[in-house]
Amino acid sequence: MSTSNPLTGKRSVGMMSLVILAAIFLGVVLLSQIIFRGARLDLTDAKQYTLNAGTKSILKKIPEPINLYYFFSQKNTASLPQYQAYATRVRELLEEMSERSDGKLKLTVIDPQPFSEEEDRAVAYGLQQVPFGSGETITFGLAATNSTGQQATVPFFQVEKEGFLEYDIAKMVQSLIAVDKQVIGVMSNLPMSGGFDAATQRPNQPWVIYAQLSERFEMRQVEMDAKTIDPEIKLLMLVHPKVASNGPQGPMPGLSDDTLYAIDQFVLKGGRLMLFVDPIATQDTSGADPSNPSMAMFADRSSDLPKLFKAWGISFDPTKVVADRRLGVPVQFEQGKEPEKHPAILGLGESEMDHLDVATADLESINLDSAGSFTLDASSKLKLTTLLKSSNDAMPVSAEQIKFMRSPSELMKTFTPAKEPLILAANLSGKFTSAFPEKSAELGYVGTSKEDNTVFLVGDTDVLTDRVWVSVQAFMNQQIANPFANNGEFIVNTVDKLSGDNDLISIRSRGKLKTSFTRVDQMRLDADAALRETEQSLQAELEETERKLTELQQAKSADKQMIISAEQQQELQNFQKRRVEVRKQLRDVRRSLDTQIERLGVWVKFWGTFAAALVVVIFAVFYFRRRNALRRTSAAKA
Repeated sequence: MSTSNPLTGKRSVGMMSLVILAAIFLGVVLLSQIIFRGARLDLTDAKQYTLNAGTKSILKKIPEPINLYYFFSQKNTASLPQYQAYATRVRELLEEMSERSDGKLKLTVIDPQPFSEEEDRAVAYGLQQVPFGSGETITFGLAATNSTGQQATVPFFQVEKEGFLEYDIAKMVQSLIAVDKQVIGVMSNLPMSGGFDAATQRPNQPWVIYAQLSERFEMRQVEMDAKTIDPEIKLLMLVHPKVASNGPQGPMPGLSDDTLYAIDQFVLKGGRLMLFVDPIATQDTSGADPSNPSMAMFADRSSDLPKLFKAWGISFDPTKVVADRRLGVPVQFEQGKEPEKHPAILGLGESEMDHLDVATADLESINLDSAGSFTLDASSKLKLTTLLKSSNDAMPVSAEQIKFMRSPSELMKTFTPAKEPLILAANLSGKFTSAFPEKSAELGYVGTSKEDNTVFLVGDTDVLTDRVWVSVQAFMNQQIANPFANNGEFIVNTVDKLSGDNDLISIRSRGKLKTSFTRVDQMRLDADAALRETEQSLQAELEETERKLTELQQAKSADKQMIISAEQQQELQNFQKRRVEVRKQLRDVRRSLDTQIERLGVWVKFWGTFAAALVVVIFAVFYFRRRNALRRTSAAKA
């Protein structure tokens, strides 16, 4: 009679339990990917994975279905993990937006294979095909269509612009909701739209910025003496509003109170305003005397809006220009001499821009000429958000001093930088108050805006002119614009933002999705410190060797100055040997850092996987024990 081995039975049960646990673990992982696909718990500081309230509002306003066609070359990017990860982020965002649109956004995901109908379809939509190392191309874009046949695209999702992914898609969706071309009002004392040049007897081309805006919006001229603003205008560009003054040709009129009141009420009733003022507008010829060109420099070329600024709590001095020693652009002041930095012609870089605002976030350079600065009074209830600023090495100087400056050295003698950067462009937002309380009895008067509004302020009109940011060349009867700064993008981005509704404006930049690994950062800092210490040691030895060589050279007679002595040869050999050793140490430090980071990454992956498995195992053990306990209890009762 055979008997079973209890140890063998227990071992079989143990192996079976492990197999069951492994199967449960895999099942849970696969099931979670299906059930919870697109779901997320957003634990980031900036809520980078949570839809903005403005996006949700836009989705609720979709009247008819919009088709989204998301093209991504999944197969071709198998060796490009950065694209794979970003593509997943884009798809998840589109899926979430589709779910929240109550079926109005219909998403189709397409992997366009080479030479396929899907690839031809992507090209037909205008999506970009970007080549990469292996000679193949990547399609990574979005096309959208509405029921009326309108089309909008994101030609290619740039990894560098991930922080503005939600804004770009929401803006595209909104463009398909609004069918009519939006009207932009332009009230300007400058020849932005072109015109006839009396001096050359030839027509002038429109400024490049004006031409770019005309392609996307209906640009409607508003007279400088207008007493009302057309209700169809939702965004008004007010460029160089003059203040009444005396010029070489006599008194120069400024904006009348009736015109100022029209602008005041336009803002209080929800209209968006882009305002450009300037201490010295180089394109302003209104005060010049054609019969005496030499007097042009004495004309008042400033602009200001003092009455409205006072009501809003804004201070702007049209007699002061921001001079910046660090940001000055090199200019040749005299023929035959080296260019010198012009302290009033500023070349702003990324550090002088607000990278949390969609208008400036992805820009690299903006040029200004003789700009003024803004400050917000402490008593103002509005909020001033800086978009462009000077460096710390800047100060306001007299506009007259800039006009007649022959060399920057004149200004540098008395230059005293301000303690903080000066604000050159900003968004003024909040509930605005009227500058005309005396008109409260008039029909339709609004004393305080019901909702928050935004006024865009720039202390320079030359930011719009071609000469500071773009070169224009004639080619085959066409004007070809070659920008060397991002002024155009700055203005177009701002118009895009302000011409939308409050929902689009409220969609903030999420910033670049980067995670800081403090341990790795500290390791890099320690390695850099070690590298610097070793390099400094090598530099000290080099200086000591040069000193010894000089001493040996001076000790030789005149007839042997060109001959390397044995002592000098030995010193050189010693130093070269030491340099090889130091370079080896530098390589060892860098190699050690890479090894430590790689080892840390392996451990993080291991413990991350182990922790997930451990949670499942603990849950399974608890479940089985609980079930067995219940069975035993039931058996005992029976």
